[in-house]
Amino acid sequence: MNDVLNNIRRPVNISFSKKVVSSSFLFIAGVMLGVFSKMLDETASNQLPYFLQVMDLRNFFSRMGVWLFLAMLVALHSKSPLRASINVFVFFVGMVGSYYVYTIMVAGFFPRSYMMIWVTMTVISPFMAFVCWYAKGNGILAILISSFLLMFMSRQAFVFGFWYLDISYILEFLLWIATIIVLYQSPKQLIKVFAIGMFFYFVTAPFHLGWEML
Repeated sequence: MNDVLNNIRRPVNISFSKKVVSSSFLFIAGVMLGVFSKMLDETASNQLPYFLQVMDLRNFFSRMGVWLFLAMLVALHSKSPLRASINVFVFFVGMVGSYYVYTIMVAGFFPRSYMMIWVTMTVISPFMAFVCWYAKGNGILAILISSFLLMFMSRQAFVFGFWYLDISYILEFLLWIATIIVLYQSPKQLIKVFAIGMFFYFVTAPFHLGWEML
C-alpha cells in the first residue's frame, strides 16, 4: 500500500525540530485567526476601519470557504500526509479553540450546537488532510482529489439554481481562483481537474439545492 501511495506522491523527511516549529507556528496562526475572526464578529460593521468594511472581512471569516482554503493550503504544502494531518489538526485546534474561548470568556455566551459543528470538523480534519495531501501528486487519483477540492470551493464561490449561475461572494470567488492556482501542476492536469471538478459541481448541484430548500 505504501508503494502505491508513494507512486502518487512521495513524502519528504524533515528534522524533528522543523516539525515542531512548523506545527507550533500553525497552532499560533490558528489562535490568532480565531481571535481575530471573533473580534470581527463582536464589532459592529460601522465601527471597523474603512478598509475592513470595504473588504467585508467580518462576513468573510464567518463563512466556510476561507477555512477550507487555508486547511487545503496547509495540507498541500506539508511534507507528508502524516504531517498534513497533524498540521491541519493543530491549526483547527488553535482556531476553533481560541474562537470559542473568546466567545465564552469575553462575549459571554455558549453556542453549543454551532460549536459542535466546528469541533466535529476539527476531529475529522486530520483524515481529510491526509487525503488532500495527495492532490499534488501524480496519476488519476491525484486528479480526482484535486477535482473534489475544486468542487467544494466552487460550492462556496457560486450559487446555482435551475435557471442561473452566479457568484455568491466575491472574496470566495477570489479563493476559487486561488484554488485553481494552488492545484495547478501542468496545463493538461489543470484542464482535467477543472473539467471533472465542474462536472461534479453541476451534477451534484440539484442535491445541494434540494438540501438548502429543506
